[in-house]
Amino acid sequence: MSQPAHERIEAVSHEVNRLAIAVGEPFDAFRARYEQAVPEFDAERFARLADDNADWDTVIEATAENAPHDFLIYWSADFGPILRLSGDRWRCVQYLMGNHTIAQRMFHRNPAILLYAPLRTAIYEDAEGETWFTVDQPGTRFSSFGDPEITRVGYLLDQELAALLEYLQVPVPPVLTSHSA
Repeated sequence: MSQPAHERIEAVSHEVNRLAIAVGEPFDAFRARYEQAVPEFDAERFARLADDNADWDTVIEATAENAPHDFLIYWSADFGPILRLSGDRWRCVQYLMGNHTIAQRMFHRNPAILLYAPLRTAIYEDAEGETWFTVDQPGTRFSSFGDPEITRVGYLLDQELAALLEYLQVPVPPVLTSHSA
């Protein structure tokens, strides 16, 4: 006897590569360069496009104008000030970075990809004051859906992330360029 749809549960075990990259410059300097390369999502502009029921080509064009390196910041938070109240002195800013036009290529196949899109990234200082950029490798996140097309887009995101890191002049982890999209 099969279970009713409302009682189905899926558990997917998968391996993820968390990439941590020492950026070789002070926290504030790298943060400023990152936020320059990955600008904030222009929520007002895209809300107007939604209100106007714009066609998808218009959305793609507007996104390309807003995302010079293919990524946008949808959200960010600096929890340092509140965590410093506990005595911790490390600095860390979290981001949700992505591109909705790339996510759409996976979303229409499985809306659950939004669990990993946009990508979660962070810039932080370690105990020695070294600045790091960290992100889970997109290809390893999206391959967990078991859909070759979603996996292909995940590997495309690996390549886009590698291009961003190269632009930022930080080391590019080889796993980002080991697959073709």
